[in-house]
Amino acid sequence: MKDIVDFTLEDMRAGAEVAVQICMAVQPGERVFILGDEASSLISQALADAASPIADSVETHTLESLGTRPITEIPGKLQNALEQFQPHVSFYTASSRPGELKFRMAYMPAVMQANPAGARHGHMINITPLLMMQGMRVDYQQIYDVTMRVHALASQANEIRVTNPKGTDFTAVLNPDFNWIPCHGLYHEPGKWGNLPEGETFTSPGDANGVLVVDELGDYFSERYGILETPVRFEVEDGRVKSVRSEDNSLEKDVQSYIYGAENADRVGEFAIGTNIALTGLVGNLLQDEKFPGVHVAFGDPYGKQTGADWKSDHHVDVIPTQCTIDVDGRRIMSDGEFAAEILGRAPEQA
Repeated sequence: MKDIVDFTLEDMRAGAEVAVQICMAVQPGERVFILGDEASSLISQALADAASPIADSVETHTLESLGTRPITEIPGKLQNALEQFQPHVSFYTASSRPGELKFRMAYMPAVMQANPAGARHGHMINITPLLMMQGMRVDYQQIYDVTMRVHALASQANEIRVTNPKGTDFTAVLNPDFNWIPCHGLYHEPGKWGNLPEGETFTSPGDANGVLVVDELGDYFSERYGILETPVRFEVEDGRVKSVRSEDNSLEKDVQSYIYGAENADRVGEFAIGTNIALTGLVGNLLQDEKFPGVHVAFGDPYGKQTGADWKSDHHVDVIPTQCTIDVDGRRIMSDGEFAAEILGRAPEQA
């Protein structure tokens, strides 16, 4: 694989075209707003190049042009730009920084509401050239089909149990009043958004208990640590983290500081099943890796506006165990990281 400095616009072109034409379905006459940072300028340019022949107008901005990072609230300059431009489609391509989650959580509704008719948003936090060449170059109709099969089962379940060879044994008890959100990668209607590359379905559990032994962490941990050299072990009781352990003492303290650093940051806010069957392994970037077939859990904010959960947090960190076995009300839909034939749309003899 090339070093990051060797990637070109041509390398990004196919993934950008999928994002613009298929995932967000940009139409003639629409306006496209791209907010990135200096590190993601090549990807922002590729998206702009893909959108320009179709859209009526395209605007690209960087976080560095708006103020000193970390940016923790929406700058007036950005708010004014959104109100004047009124985008139909937006993309966010910036890398994460400690303290910027609060800004991103405010930015998404702001950009989607800047158009009175509602905008569609492609959230691509920490997107890299590698992800543009992998997760953004898949058959999103296939991902849609798998995602909706998993969603149909999970959304009717009472509980889901996940285990793995490293010691994970975790059960999410589901709240029938909370929504399961299918993130299939096809966002063609106003008010819809997703984390591109896509492929997952998620909810906020009513309760959760057990142990998670994970190989990757989200938020800024993803960029800082990538795939973990030593796993982190979370013990969860009554929906909250009771202990965090790792053989890497520095990592352990870093995670503890985050988990106990904000109200409800130790609470299980999200339970999700990754459905992007085109992915062949973890790459160390949570934006794509959380879509890898399996389970991921997040501590902190439950995305209440989508899931229906009635609490919130300023933190949200996803954690990924690997080689998952998943039982939905006792029905096995995944064994050691492989979906059952019914999920893949195959007859058992084709598996």
